Amino acid sequence: MSSPALGGVAATRDLVIVADRDPADRVDIFRCLNADGTERWTLRYPAPGQLDYGNSSRATPQISGELAYLSGAHGHLHAVDLATGQIRWKKHFQRDFGGPKDLSWGFCGSPLLVDNRLIVQPGGEAASLVALDPATGEVQWKTPGRPPGHGSFVLANYGGRRQVVGYDNETLGGWDVATGVRLWTLTPPRQGDFNVPTPIVWNDKLFVATENNGARIYGFDAAGIINPVPVATNDDLLPDCQSPVLAGGRLFGLSAGLHCLSAENNLAKVWRDDSKEFREYASLIASPERVLVFTLSANLILFNLNADRFERISELQVFDDEAGFYSHAAIVGSRLYLRGSKSLVCLELSPPSTK
Repeated sequence: MSSPALGGVAATRDLVIVADRDPADRVDIFRCLNADGTERWTLRYPAPGQLDYGNSSRATPQISGELAYLSGAHGHLHAVDLATGQIRWKKHFQRDFGGPKDLSWGFCGSPLLVDNRLIVQPGGEAASLVALDPATGEVQWKTPGRPPGHGSFVLANYGGRRQVVGYDNETLGGWDVATGVRLWTLTPPRQGDFNVPTPIVWNDKLFVATENNGARIYGFDAAGIINPVPVATNDDLLPDCQSPVLAGGRLFGLSAGLHCLSAENNLAKVWRDDSKEFREYASLIASPERVLVFTLSANLILFNLNADRFERISELQVFDDEAGFYSHAAIVGSRLYLRGSKSLVCLELSPPSTK
């Protein structure tokens, strides 16, 4: 690895893809490695510019079938052959869709593949959200709107309407998957959210959390339109960059501490842990019984999801001489891939104890 990266790791049983930058910080690099760590292919292209918090990709690559979709922070989007890295097609958010040129953090959202549409967010006035043919890159639809937010979109089905849900730079919204028509808009009461954390679809409801408006759960009417009055709120969980996770009816997120809230009891506090490793940023992965936390200090912590307090099961210091651990991990089977500032590590996870 050449420089710290922010984008998440993408992996299959046979390979893993990570984003990188050249030492001069002017070229985007995407590396594809075989499962044994040997290099399969590398994609390089010029991507000069200067953004806050580094210039490497913020987006997690999307892998589907024989293709991988790679999105850079400066607006480059490539569809490449998964086996060889050969470019099938490419787009540029500013040149092709009129995306803004003055984004302090660049383009952050990961591509979303749904119903044979690759949905991206260039943030152009006439092409805020765009659906592309995954095989050819041809535009299937584009919809006008605002500049992009800093998070990724998710697929939801509310009131029988399939929609993609996510943020622009000011509002939360839902867009019809088939047509791109915006179905609803929610403007939060407090302005200025970075709009980074990924929304969570929970049964027939939607969970969101941001740094100025806290944690909220919203319901929807029979037509799939959001009710602007939340059914539950919590003003203690205020994440700016960290995406919470939901499992076992509990919500876990970071905001000057690690919070556990009850999704089934109006986001009531279950417990909070104020250990120093939870004061800034960490990425979370949840299973039905346990949660993995990878902290900024490269400490990997496993804790019990169902306990009535923070119950640390085990921990491991993964990196000793690296810093800046913002890249989200990937799990494939029993393998855990973690991206440091200089290297990629694959760990073999032990099965849960039967005792």
